[in-house]
Amino acid sequence: MMISKTCALIAGAFLILGTAQAADYRIGVVDAAKILKAAPQAEAARKALEKEFAPKDRELVTAQKDLKKLQDKLSKDSAIMSETNRKKLERKIVSQRRELKRRQEEFRDDLNFRRNEEFSKIQRKIVKTIQDIAKEEKYDLVVGEGVIYASDRVNLTKKIIERLKKK
Repeated sequence: MMISKTCALIAGAFLILGTAQAADYRIGVVDAAKILKAAPQAEAARKALEKEFAPKDRELVTAQKDLKKLQDKLSKDSAIMSETNRKKLERKIVSQRRELKRRQEEFRDDLNFRRNEEFSKIQRKIVKTIQDIAKEEKYDLVVGEGVIYASDRVNLTKKIIERLKKK
């Protein structure tokens, strides 16, 4: 009985001392998704990617329309076409469908690669900005993911966004 009381007193003392020491730490929280959404660099990257890939996208839309016209022609005129012309048109449709699918996959791959490249640069800027603010304001720990709740007092998200807007 005496041992359990002693253990309880020691555990209580550690909790009190631990709480007192924890008060000396500065902890901050950031919402990385919100920062990435609000950062002007992210919007600029989205617009640049859109501009870069718009011509290819228009080409693909045109190719889709051309394929649709051929399919419509086949369905409309197949009954009155000669067997040779119908087979020729069917082969052309299959060939164009294959080519369009290949070009669409290539487009998606290129777009994803460039998007990842651009947003990787932005993420590095965000991390650097978070680290700079944490060092300037002497934070001991800044947490970014897995936070269920954070008061405005420890949430650094707005400061990060404001700093990124200045850059």
